[in-house]
Amino acid sequence: MNFEYSETQQMVKSSAKEFAEQFIRPHVMEWDETQEFPVQLFKKAGAYGFMGVLVPEQYGGAGFGYHEYIAVIEEISKVDPSIGLSVAAHNSLCTNHILEFGNEEQKQKWLPKLATGEWIGAWGLTEHNTGSDAGGMNTTAVREGDEWVLNGAKNFITHGKSGDVAVVIVRTGEKGDSRGMSAFVVEKGTPGFGSGKKENKLGMRASETAELVFNDCRIPDANRLGEVGEGFIQSMKVLDGGRISIGALSLGIARGAYGAALKYSKERMQFGKAICEFQGISFKLVDMATEIEASELLLHKAASGKNAGKDITRISAMAKMYASEACVKIANEAVQIHGGYGYTKDFPVEKFYRDSKLCTIGEGTTEIQKVVISRHILK
Repeated sequence: MNFEYSETQQMVKSSAKEFAEQFIRPHVMEWDETQEFPVQLFKKAGAYGFMGVLVPEQYGGAGFGYHEYIAVIEEISKVDPSIGLSVAAHNSLCTNHILEFGNEEQKQKWLPKLATGEWIGAWGLTEHNTGSDAGGMNTTAVREGDEWVLNGAKNFITHGKSGDVAVVIVRTGEKGDSRGMSAFVVEKGTPGFGSGKKENKLGMRASETAELVFNDCRIPDANRLGEVGEGFIQSMKVLDGGRISIGALSLGIARGAYGAALKYSKERMQFGKAICEFQGISFKLVDMATEIEASELLLHKAASGKNAGKDITRISAMAKMYASEACVKIANEAVQIHGGYGYTKDFPVEKFYRDSKLCTIGEGTTEIQKVVISRHILK
């Protein structure tokens, strides 16, 4: 086992850090207050290779593995988790679904645009009435000759308005049948395909979340990913990698909040000394630092398995569950260490606190992760 980044991995990490400091940090609160999704930033991220981290070079990507991917998401999320979330969703959901399950023609058609940031990707599984119960979805695709007609709506979709292309999982069979769903690629501008309500969120406000709406939307059978009926099974495999994404996002939030709290605790004077010298504060910092280390180790264990092509469902669920719950606790303690100032927008921990909660919900709640893990350990 090697617990150190290689020289190349360290270069990727440094590049992501510099990108975040130069192009993201000056605008963090502006984007948060206005809920602006900065499309041009993601075009720039594409030029740095951050929009196709896992995509092979032959399709315009960076050709890296999951250790480098964690580094990119972590460094961006340390500065602004909402941008980290969007980079993660683009990479691990839309782009990765096509990479893993598309045929060669489909990969050649869509991956170069996604990997370079020319196009922004969305991924649609959740609906208004089906969150964790994805098998109960109502959005349908009915085959008519060489075309499919889509009707329905998807909810809580990252890049639902601004995305140029979406991978959507819809019902092609009976409701509740795990083989009754199929995956399709739908491009922006396709007649009958549009967006609906944009959500007004507690946190992650610069990461756009909106509805996808299908009204007699016709797409060719050539846009189908894999076989009919494989959509749900594909989605579960895609979410294995997605859990690493949210874990990396959580790690970035935790590191950002901890770093701010550590700095403040050394500067804030009370009773004639820095507050970090009080055991009540220093012990908080100890717990925060330890949970960050544990989160990182779990994530990189999952990354090693993913890179090796192993079944990582159990370990990725553990990593996502632990890191997301830890980041919420760490963000909470960071606010506490700041005291009254932590409740103001003048210090970054207020935003980390708001942003952190999504990590225990998105791409499978903590409760669903426990269901997944329990199934594996009780076999």
